[in-house]
Amino acid sequence: MRVSALILPIYPWREGRHIWREAEDLGFHAAYTYDHLSWRDFRFGPWFGAVPTLTAAAAATGRLRLGTMVTSPNFRHPVTLAKDLIALDDVSDGRITVGIGAGGIGFDATVLGQEPWSTAERTERFEEFVPLLDRLLTDPVTTHHGKHYSAYEARMVPGCVQRPRLPLAVAATGPRGLALAAAHGQAWITTGPARKGDETDPAEIPGILAGQLAALDRACAAVGRDSAELSKILLTGFTQEAPLESVDAFTDFAGRYAEMGFDEIVVHRPVPGTCFDAGQGVWGKLPSAVSAIPRNC
Repeated sequence: MRVSALILPIYPWREGRHIWREAEDLGFHAAYTYDHLSWRDFRFGPWFGAVPTLTAAAAATGRLRLGTMVTSPNFRHPVTLAKDLIALDDVSDGRITVGIGAGGIGFDATVLGQEPWSTAERTERFEEFVPLLDRLLTDPVTTHHGKHYSAYEARMVPGCVQRPRLPLAVAATGPRGLALAAAHGQAWITTGPARKGDETDPAEIPGILAGQLAALDRACAAVGRDSAELSKILLTGFTQEAPLESVDAFTDFAGRYAEMGFDEIVVHRPVPGTCFDAGQGVWGKLPSAVSAIPRNC
């Protein structure tokens, strides 16, 4: 089991550099940030771009894996995203993972002046976006003429430091998204219940996640792949579970999900006075806490 941090991109860099270095010094496996243009209640305060934040974090750290958790097609195009990711992989010397999802109907869905896409259109775009991004990150030159995204002799030289490309972590719970994870992902991400996770009885959540893992197994089998090849990432903070009440609570939480098959848990760095204020006084102790989980989990 690995424990990773989610650091909101809300800190001016004079403060942020110390926060990202702290995550490395504390022993977190990775540190991610959200790739939104603004988000939830945080839209009323500072919110910096994910790519420059991760570039600065890459220059300020040396071991910590870094990435988006997650980016989406809402305001991204595969060609420009791939170019940014290749640069990030270079600056970080091969420490980038890109988390990618289908997007939602929040601020990012309308900020460019368009109407929010329907669920069907978001899924359709995602099914085109992910394979094209895979090709762009892998091949030196890509041409693609799609319904939603096109590329004409898009050149991605010298390519990723990580070969054949940097890892894709696909966030999905439905069958079409899970099929993309199975076909293109090196990791799979879930936050728990697909809808209204904060209203779900915590006692029901392990069963829901077990069902998602079983569905991922089936999706992998359908493309002739062993699901054990994918890392299973649980992004916490969106249900009524309370793993950050204490170190013991987190160890118990991580142990239960390790037994189920998850190998990475992501926890938000606490932001006092917000929906992510849980874990103050506990967060920094979590990387060492997972070492107490028995090996047979």
